[in-house]
Amino acid sequence: MPKSIVAATAQGPILVCDEGLSVWGGVDPATGRIIDALHPQHGQGLAGRVVMMPTSRGSCTGSGVLLGLAFAGAAPKALVFREGEDILTLGALVAARLFGHEIAVLRLSGADYDALAGESQAEITPDRLRAGALDWPLTPETAEVQLTAQDRAFLDGAHGAAAQLAMEIITTMAAAQGATELVDVSRVHIDGCIYASPAFLTFARAMADKGGRVRVPTTMNAISVDHANWRAQGVAEDFGLPASQLADAYVEMGARPSFTCAPYLLDDRPSEGEDIAWAESNAVIYANSVLGARTVKHADFMDLCIALTGRAARAGVYLTPNRAPRRILDVTLPEGADDAFWPMLGWLVGQAAPDRIPLIRGLEGSAPSEDDLKALCAAYGTTSASPMLHIAGITPEAELAPAPEADRIAITPADFARLWREFNKGAEKVDLVAFGSPHFSESECAALADLMDGRTVHPEVAAIVTLGRGSLAAITASGVKARLEAAGLTLVPDLCWCSISEPVFPPSAEVLMTNSGKYAHYAPGLSNRAVRFGSLADCAETACIGRAPGVPPRWIDSGAASPAPSGRA
Repeated sequence: MPKSIVAATAQGPILVCDEGLSVWGGVDPATGRIIDALHPQHGQGLAGRVVMMPTSRGSCTGSGVLLGLAFAGAAPKALVFREGEDILTLGALVAARLFGHEIAVLRLSGADYDALAGESQAEITPDRLRAGALDWPLTPETAEVQLTAQDRAFLDGAHGAAAQLAMEIITTMAAAQGATELVDVSRVHIDGCIYASPAFLTFARAMADKGGRVRVPTTMNAISVDHANWRAQGVAEDFGLPASQLADAYVEMGARPSFTCAPYLLDDRPSEGEDIAWAESNAVIYANSVLGARTVKHADFMDLCIALTGRAARAGVYLTPNRAPRRILDVTLPEGADDAFWPMLGWLVGQAAPDRIPLIRGLEGSAPSEDDLKALCAAYGTTSASPMLHIAGITPEAELAPAPEADRIAITPADFARLWREFNKGAEKVDLVAFGSPHFSESECAALADLMDGRTVHPEVAAIVTLGRGSLAAITASGVKARLEAAGLTLVPDLCWCSISEPVFPPSAEVLMTNSGKYAHYAPGLSNRAVRFGSLADCAETACIGRAPGVPPRWIDSGAASPAPSGRA
């Protein structure tokens, strides 16, 4: 029977999305238009429509972007999912609970979903869905959540108004997720500190003003400005000030100003089996997959709610059975493959397993570095909604038995050739080389410094590295920072390429190059620039000569790939 997850009254035309959508990075936050250049519904608008998609994918920031769309009058009237979904559901819940903006959220079975997708209009009430000849009752998705005395104390307001509201949101979402209890978490990573719209500051300021204070160690994601230097960099006051105020609101509530999208690079990393609560999609996937810690992909706003209470719903991949692979992917490591293989593989694995945990087989003889795995996990998060993956012989839980219904798919050399063409639509002449999405590690900085030794960045090219404060301090002490700057690279802390804006992003740049599969996916929509993609060595060479390689590397089947076009895409 169709389920009502967030009850509301709504009607409008139906938009069916063939794939999941990351609302952050994939949707214009002012208009609701889909800007993800690789999405099948690119150019369509969400505003005022009943939007159907299998589930969401990508960034945890989608909850805040949805709230911002509601403030801007550009939100969908309703969201209809076929699978479980938390990120946009939470955004709809917060929009209604705190600010009075109603967005209905439904979940349908596969057959009902397909039937509704054939209609053009839908009308939704809290207890009914009507579309054409369809007339279905809606039942609330609820579960009995067992609460401790401490949980009830939060709900009764014993720990203040902010913590009370946080626990109300946690328990409401827990019931919708089918959780029967909550779990203690040891640490939280906040993703909602990115200033994607004024809604983010409105929420954070409201919780801080209610006396919110974190109860467990809490780190913060990359923010939208270099906190100490944004004015000197020429960032406009009407953006830089609220972006820095957003970060300040979380620091005021006790979060650590780590300002990195790669919290696994910090000295105190989670351990295998540790229950944590992280937002930021790449961090969640890395924590689960590579470290063996346990966290679902917490949405923005939920991250703060958990930090204020130390409690999360015991659901999803907090539970061992839910960490089992449901799709087996056969891959062959090409002879001579360079580091570009790993982000490309991550993107392709996500496309092949957009809604389930995969097990990658065939790479048992490889030895990926932590940086390789970081690149793979980040790119995987752009095309899959799943919070983790397994790699046979490499990741700590790869021996988990696949689910009985697990199927099997091969990722072929032709897939890599196709993706290389997709990632290299820009002209060969490059104006900007973007390093650090996610934030560059110390080892990546050192490797880049080695590649740049004795060379300098071309005078018509900007080469920029984004990184966390901790990594910047480490490479300053080691001398790597001085080597990079001597070669003409610019190092920018606190913000990441997925939150960067002009003028820190060079306004005159028309074509950018990156070694990040994540940024190669998002950059066309976020920056409105054409993109080139390649290995770290390719990017360093391009920074020096101003031109990207015109053909794929030798390890990609040259018979299956053709050179990228010479004009700007």
